[in-house]
This record gives sequence, structure tokens and C-alpha cells, in this order.
Amino acid sequence: MRFRNRADAGRQLAAQLTKYAGRSDVLVLALPRGGVPVAFEVAAALAAPLDVFLVRKLGVPGHPELAMGAIAAGGVEILNEALIRDLGVPSALVEQTAVRERIELERRDQLFRGGRRPAIVRDRTVVLVDDGLATGSTMEAAIVALRQHAPERIVVAVPVGARNTCDRIRRIADRLVCLQTPEPFNAVGQWYDAFEQTGDDEVIRVLAAADRTATYAHGL
Repeated sequence: MRFRNRADAGRQLAAQLTKYAGRSDVLVLALPRGGVPVAFEVAAALAAPLDVFLVRKLGVPGHPELAMGAIAAGGVEILNEALIRDLGVPSALVEQTAVRERIELERRDQLFRGGRRPAIVRDRTVVLVDDGLATGSTMEAAIVALRQHAPERIVVAVPVGARNTCDRIRRIADRLVCLQTPEPFNAVGQWYDAFEQTGDDEVIRVLAAADRTATYAHGL
């Protein structure tokens, strides 16, 4: 089964998350950028607030689509030591990549939030959404970083993922909802008819739309 686009994937994903609908303790967090349009549909269906949780993939030099690790807020850094060793990536190059991506993470935090404070995570059920799980490095970094904020529960929700990655994420999240684990997996984009890159402007637009929806729902 393929998804038409990220919005279609989000609506199908939301149908498997109905137990979290209409609850005041639920917060939907998206991993930018591709996870945002998916999470928008989930948040709308659950009548839950939406925010972003910033994580940056550490791409292998020369092969940026291949993750050798990830970073997240709070100084969290997850490295795929086996991959780094197998590819012979020097530690200095790994560090340079991490420094560059942390600068980009901070830039996006300012851009996407526009000065808004991050949503409160403590004691809440967090539904953490992305458009798919390939290596899972960014999702793993997000979970580790979120744990520092003491949520009641972390529910990872994705439309599609590699089976081995899903097995690993299931062990560190409180729950994993993944609609498909096809074999062979190859890449997240293979399971979407339309998988254009999500731009910064789209992320800002979607977050603004989510804010308007929340304001209307609360009659403010």
C-alpha cells in the first residue's frame, strides 16, 4: 500500500490513534520538516495541539541522505557507531557535521516558532510524528531528548518504517504505531506517490493553520 501524499498518510495514521482523541493531556509533536504535514492531520483528528520538536540528522559526508546519527535540543547526540566505523568517517568530520547541524537546528527553532515558547511536555502523552522511519536516528534522538522533559508517555506514530528500525524504536518508546513495515524497505519516499521536500515556508504555514484551528476550537 502506498500513500498519496503526507496528508493522506496523516489521515490514515490518525485513524489508528483514536484512543487519544479529545484528551486534554495529549500533545502532538512533529519532526520537521517532513513530519509536519503528517502531524497536522493527526492533531486535527485528535483535537490536540501541534508543535514541532527539532531534531537534525547527521548525514554521512558525500551521502547526506544516509544518517550516521542525529542531534536534538538539550545537547542530545545519537551516533551510529557501527556505520561510522564501517565507512571510516573520521571523528573530526563527525564533530564538524554535528556543529553545523546544531547551528541549523537553532536557526529553524527561531524560524518555525517565531519567538513562541515550546509546548509544555511534562506529564503529557506526547504523540511524536514523522513521515517514516528509515535508520531511525532522528526519532531515537527525539525520544532521548523528550525524556529529559518528563512526559507521561511517548507514542511514536509513523505511516511507514523499516522493520528492524521499528523494532528498535518500539523498545525505547512507550508505544509505536506504524501502519506498514514493508520488505524490502529501501526508502521512506518509495511508499508515497507524491513526496516532494517539505520547505520551511510550508512548515510555517501549517503551524500557523494549526494555531488558528486551536484558537477557533477554544472559542478565543
